[in-house]
Amino acid sequence: MEVYYGTRRRPRAYVNMALVACNVIVFIALELLGSTQDTLFMVKHGASFAPYILEGGKEYLRLLYSVFLHFGPEHLFHNMIGLFFIGDNLERAMGHARYLAFYLLCGVGASVCSMTVHAFAEPFVVSAGASGAICGVVGGLLWVVIANRGRLEEMTTGRVAFLIFYLIYGGLQSSGVDNIAHISGALLGFLLSWLLYEPSAGLIWGRARAGETVGEKKCNRTRLVIGLPVYVGILWAIVKITQYFVLF
Repeated sequence: MEVYYGTRRRPRAYVNMALVACNVIVFIALELLGSTQDTLFMVKHGASFAPYILEGGKEYLRLLYSVFLHFGPEHLFHNMIGLFFIGDNLERAMGHARYLAFYLLCGVGASVCSMTVHAFAEPFVVSAGASGAICGVVGGLLWVVIANRGRLEEMTTGRVAFLIFYLIYGGLQSSGVDNIAHISGALLGFLLSWLLYEPSAGLIWGRARAGETVGEKKCNRTRLVIGLPVYVGILWAIVKITQYFVLF
């Protein structure tokens, strides 16, 4: 099914809707088992906790699991509202598969940055939530809007830049917010969008940006093939270096 706007059509952002649904389902399942506002309960069920990730069982998958966990209904509601209203724009621009890869890589990258800083400064901080990935989506939108000469659907460079400022400033003014995840997520999202975005791979009407040459397409593919393994390798190196230097 497609949504029509006048003579134009916007394909459904199935991946974004599935991500929202996954977050909600995980939250409901955990609430049935206990309380998502209980820190120990959340640690037991996959929240990011540096000692468990870096020592003992080396539970690296917490860096991914924690992206789908939320501390209470308010935390979930705010994140999912944001993801629902902005993620579809980026999915249509990138395409389904690339958007899914982008979201997960942003979420894990923000988790790694957050865990690393906390491991050195506040090693017993427990972190969870999709906000790092969502800030990544906003950072990714900024690059895509810039690449499309300042406009993507209803998004403009100024609007996206203001949204990034609002998210980061709001986090800095609040307590109990993982600002490292927010800031790193936005920066990583911008970088990953530069790696992953290719106009002809998107779902937006017109398919390819006017003037996109064969040479540009090859450059985009080369950047993707080389850049993604480097990105993953850097994240893994950060985890291993932190593991080497931090003692609990």
